[in-house]
Amino acid sequence: MTLTETNIEKHLIPVLKTVSDPEIPVLTVLDLGVIREAVEKDNIVKIKLTPTYSGCPAMDVIADDLTAAFAKIGKKVSVELVLSPAWSTDWISEEGLQKMEEYGIARPLSETHDKDVLLGEKKLVKCPQCASTNTHLVSQFGSTACKALFKCDDCHEPFDYFKCLK
Repeated sequence: MTLTETNIEKHLIPVLKTVSDPEIPVLTVLDLGVIREAVEKDNIVKIKLTPTYSGCPAMDVIADDLTAAFAKIGKKVSVELVLSPAWSTDWISEEGLQKMEEYGIARPLSETHDKDVLLGEKKLVKCPQCASTNTHLVSQFGSTACKALFKCDDCHEPFDYFKCLK
């Protein structure tokens, strides 16, 4: 999903770009694709937010951060969580994927490849440190539930892999 496919009023984008994901601070809420709608009506910014997975603990922090960001410019905010359709890693922007890799997190693979690597059947996850695919799964869960922990067999660095969510 891109910004042009969502209902985000352009004048709100600069403020939205200042709000980061608390779990991956190099990503904005726009990079992550969790903002479904942002419109202003009667001086209230109404935001529809989709969690990366149901029960994601970061949603309350993001809602508070959105409220604080818009308060700086004198706007009140109403945040509504939208669970359907469920968020997908396809909604992460290409810029977001690049930022994620630069931060040290491997980008999600396709759904089929994701299953292959999480079951240990193929070596497809690229190490964000040295770009080798000579990597292996250490744990199904990394620093958060949406990530798995991998280790590179070439540079020996551990790293998170962002699981494919559809």
